[in-house]
Amino acid sequence: MLKINSRDNQRLKQARRVRAGEVENLIFVEGLRLSEEALRSDLIIEEVFINESFAQNERGQQFLENISTKKISTVDVSENVFASLADTKNSQGIVLIAQKPETGKDRIEASLISQKRNLPIVVVLHQINNPSNLGATLRTAEAVAAAGIVTTKYSTDVFSPKSLRGAMGAAFRLPLWTDADFFEVLNWSRQMNLISIAADVRAKKSYLEIDWSVPHLLIFGSEAHGLSESGLTETEENLKIPMENRVESLNLAVSCGVILFEAKRQMNSKW
Repeated sequence: MLKINSRDNQRLKQARRVRAGEVENLIFVEGLRLSEEALRSDLIIEEVFINESFAQNERGQQFLENISTKKISTVDVSENVFASLADTKNSQGIVLIAQKPETGKDRIEASLISQKRNLPIVVVLHQINNPSNLGATLRTAEAVAAAGIVTTKYSTDVFSPKSLRGAMGAAFRLPLWTDADFFEVLNWSRQMNLISIAADVRAKKSYLEIDWSVPHLLIFGSEAHGLSESGLTETEENLKIPMENRVESLNLAVSCGVILFEAKRQMNSKW
């Protein structure tokens, strides 16, 4: 195993560029749980960096045994140098550099027409800025077997380190279409016979009144401003989550979870 004791090592410099999102086709995966998810998801792992204490626990040892069978380059980095690589303050001592999963509308189309028991809902996240929120929403979408997730232009990066940690592996497996044009997505949804519906606090119809067995494009606008008026006029329906005690809105991931699990409940009653 190669050992690195200098923060100026070229491999570490490249890994830090990946962490910063400066390398287009690679992603930065940090933490033991997320690294295990990467292995489970069959990501193509380019390189593994561990610190000197990583293998001192059973799970760490097991992980290294698992990757040894795949002949993946593994680098042992000294403790003080590893801190310059990590994206978290209390790192677990492992970072993977992996190839970015493929994305695009064709992957969502395949999910919609597959014979699997996917929820026939594509979630659109329009100009979402909080990476933790975005990651948690992906995790929710995977939990209900949603057909896919679309993120539009000017949204935060699905594959940023913070988003990946929030998604807990969902970003490795969910059908994704990233950096999409909002109005192109709406046109595509009509071609796919999806009913476009936006979450809007001013809507009159409750999410409980929607027939979720019919394929939908479920749209959430930015956390701060919601969907613009021009966006709302293009959707076929709008919905709200009724709330008590003068609460005006919910966290994005919570809102998405409330709606998607109701949709899943309806679908389960029909299957």
